[in-house]
Amino acid sequence: MEGQIYKIHSDFYYVQNGGKNFECKIREVLKKQRQRIVVGDFVEFDGKIITKILPKISFIPRPAVANVDQIVVVSALKAPELDFHQLNRYVSLAKYYKIPVVLCFNKEDLGLEQEAQDKILSIYGNLGYKIVFTSAVEKRGLKEFKELLKGKVSALCGNSGVGKSSLINALNPNVNLRTKQVSEKLSRGTHTTRHCEIIRLDDNCAIVDTPGFSNVRFDFLLPADVDLLFDEMSPYRAFCKFKDCLHINETGCNVLNNIENIAPSRYESYIEFVSEAMEYKEKIKYNGKKEETSHKLKDNKIQAKINGKKREASRNTQKQKIYKEIEDADE
Repeated sequence: MEGQIYKIHSDFYYVQNGGKNFECKIREVLKKQRQRIVVGDFVEFDGKIITKILPKISFIPRPAVANVDQIVVVSALKAPELDFHQLNRYVSLAKYYKIPVVLCFNKEDLGLEQEAQDKILSIYGNLGYKIVFTSAVEKRGLKEFKELLKGKVSALCGNSGVGKSSLINALNPNVNLRTKQVSEKLSRGTHTTRHCEIIRLDDNCAIVDTPGFSNVRFDFLLPADVDLLFDEMSPYRAFCKFKDCLHINETGCNVLNNIENIAPSRYESYIEFVSEAMEYKEKIKYNGKKEETSHKLKDNKIQAKINGKKREASRNTQKQKIYKEIEDADE
């Protein structure tokens, strides 16, 4: 049978198939191949054993989730205060993994100033993102929000305390996820979601509830690739004087010549991401090495690979055997 993993707990994988749920373990050979299996993966299973992991259509490594149709970035308008730089991190992360984005601004009941709304729409609306304003407490904007989720599997991400769990509870009270208040002392939320889990709101849409996280860093790509995450730079970057222009202080930079067309908060985030990418560039410059994969595809089947050390040891054993046979023949 085929199904989708909707929850992982310890060494157990919970698979959904045709409205039924199955508690499974993973086949030993898949463990030896060290194939990563995450929430959202489609798998083949026999009884209570997962025998095959099907190819991922989309994948985010942190938080680890596969096969989502879109990412919903949830931000609080207040409590905690709206952080545009953190929002830009989530948006850019989704851009990197080529997954569509919906922006949900929650806690509208705490007040939405016209200036803040205009700023949000002028920046992200002009970039083509779908935007919805909600209040989980007063159940405002939920109809529009659910319409954006219709027919899709959506991964919710955002800082702790922005109201992701409260939104899910408001959309479907039967889910009844645990929630906590934002700390007045720290002005931030605490983690109430401990693991990724696919939650069916109805027969037509599902949400992947992910743990609140804030450690999104762009220390995994090169500085010259950061501008690809910012669509507002695309009309200008091709006309820079230098091909490897980083749009910071270079002579003949067409992006800097048109900097008034880029929102200051977006450009500030760009500079932060370039700085983090510089760290990655320095790291691979001196410590870069290629890691060998743990499995290979042969005859349309995935097989475990022998690592380099074991393979070398095996060759040495074969050589010793050959030399011994030669010596025995001479005697």
